[in-house]
Amino acid sequence: MPKLPIRPQKYLGKARTPRAKRVVRHIRVRRKVTGVAERPRLSVFRSPRHIYAQVIDDVRGYTLAAASDVEAQLRKDAQGKQKKGVAELVGTLVAQRAKEAGVTSVVFDRGGFAFHGRVQALADAARKGGLQF
Repeated sequence: MPKLPIRPQKYLGKARTPRAKRVVRHIRVRRKVTGVAERPRLSVFRSPRHIYAQVIDDVRGYTLAAASDVEAQLRKDAQGKQKKGVAELVGTLVAQRAKEAGVTSVVFDRGGFAFHGRVQALADAARKGGLQF
């Protein structure tokens, strides 16, 4: 079965697949969550194998900081760790990079995923790293 392209307008009807349901949840969250210069959006995406985080200023359309576990720097640190441990490393790194970019406060965008497991571990690590949300 081919992968579906992400077309939100197509999924606003009856969402049947798990991916379509996540996209609908993400659209619902994004109606309320917008990143501005003073308080950008910390967006999280998790695939079955990897996890990604970005700090985004939606007004200008810029990504201010980003981190993921596919980077060479994190791959070495992540060897032998569980997925939640890797998510914590990504959260710490994105918080560090956001602080370097001058960001201290963010709005959290869970991307339609449930706030538990890897998403929660990333958020908690970002909080420990100095981001407020």
